Amino acid sequence: VQLQASGGGLVQPGGSLRLSCASSGSISSIVIMGWYRQAPGKQRGLVASITSGGSTNYADSVKGRFTISREKDKNTVYLQMNSLKPEDTAAYYCSAVTNIPAANYWGRGTQVTVSS
Repeated sequence: VQLQASGGGLVQPGGSLRLSCASSGSISSIVIMGWYRQAPGKQRGLVASITSGGSTNYADSVKGRFTISREKDKNTVYLQMNSLKPEDTAAYYCSAVTNIPAANYWGRGTQVTVSS
């Protein structure tokens, strides 16, 4: 499975960005896709995830502001980020978990900077 993330950039506080993660390869075995983020000096943590059945999960810090969604025919997962705060600044990584084989795949990070 290959993952290609895009959509990061510089945005002012209160602004919005949409991240995209295009997947290719053995995508039929993907059971969960998610977005993680890592700020300098901090551990990488889950932002949001979506299962193959469409169930979603969010970190408490982004609930009500971020929305994860998927477009099956484009094999793409999106992260719509609204009401961005400076503390959302981080490198954002797309992740995919497969069941056969059991594996976790990562895309290259895309930088999101929230600053005035």
